[in-house]
Amino acid sequence: MEKEENAIVLDFLANGYPFDNRPAHLKTPVAQALGINRFVLLELVPKKGISLQPNQHVYIGEGKREEIHHINGKIDYSKLTSTARSEVDEVIKELVHKNPKRFVSFFNTAQPLTTRMHQLELLPGLGKKHMWEILDERDIKPFEDFNDIKKRVKLMPDPEKAIIKRILKEIQGEEKHRIFAE
Repeated sequence: MEKEENAIVLDFLANGYPFDNRPAHLKTPVAQALGINRFVLLELVPKKGISLQPNQHVYIGEGKREEIHHINGKIDYSKLTSTARSEVDEVIKELVHKNPKRFVSFFNTAQPLTTRMHQLELLPGLGKKHMWEILDERDIKPFEDFNDIKKRVKLMPDPEKAIIKRILKEIQGEEKHRIFAE
């Protein structure tokens, strides 16, 4: 699995976590962030003297990092601050909206999981009927964008919103099968 190269800051705690009982001089600032490609929730430690803002893009890959000293690791959704939780919805919407080709290609390439279950059925609001319609339509011609899906598949729930909901559920740990989030 490829590593995240970039992340978006969800929340920055300049004085570390409030529940950390150590004296102030021992606490380290932390940022909670979302990886841009694999939607991984991460805890980042900024370099000394660096202050981060919610929604700020930061480089976390190998090589020289401007703002981030190191990555503490993945964090669970339940560990997110309330600020980070409110930001995560908006950040996912923005990422899906900015990169529709990546998510439309999912509709064009999704495969069966088992003989009884298809990846498409993992999207909220999509059942067997929509799945078969999508498969038939993509055989005729691959989908070009979200509007193309809406136009060609009758009574299709908003495909962009379905993707966003699915990513959120995966991040929250509510899904057994993962399509988008690590």
